[in-house]
Amino acid sequence: QVQLVESGGGLVQAGESLRLSCAASGSISSINAINFMGWHRQAPGKQRELIAFISSAGTTNYADSAKGRFTISRDSAKNTVYLRMNDLKPEDTAVYCCYVVTSRVYWGQGTQVTVSS
Repeated sequence: QVQLVESGGGLVQAGESLRLSCAASGSISSINAINFMGWHRQAPGKQRELIAFISSAGTTNYADSAKGRFTISRDSAKNTVYLRMNDLKPEDTAVYCCYVVTSRVYWGQGTQVTVSS
């Protein structure tokens, strides 16, 4: 079992930045089994969208909507994944959920990001 706790969401104005954090905890075997960590988001009335993920080797992948503005990083020593979001836009408003992949997928509860124009 892996537990995920997100933080860093909030209300910002367009053009501002936020950094989301997601800390994973659980048994040593579960933590060591984490292959990928990443973020999805879901805006009201829209489908869930994969934003970015990072492998245990540090390889990253971004949705087109995130390229150039968002950066995903991972601190393996802290079992934490971060999502730095720059130049936020109102259309980035959503609930952002982190996830990790071991032999299954674990999800966090989500953190609200609201960007005002």
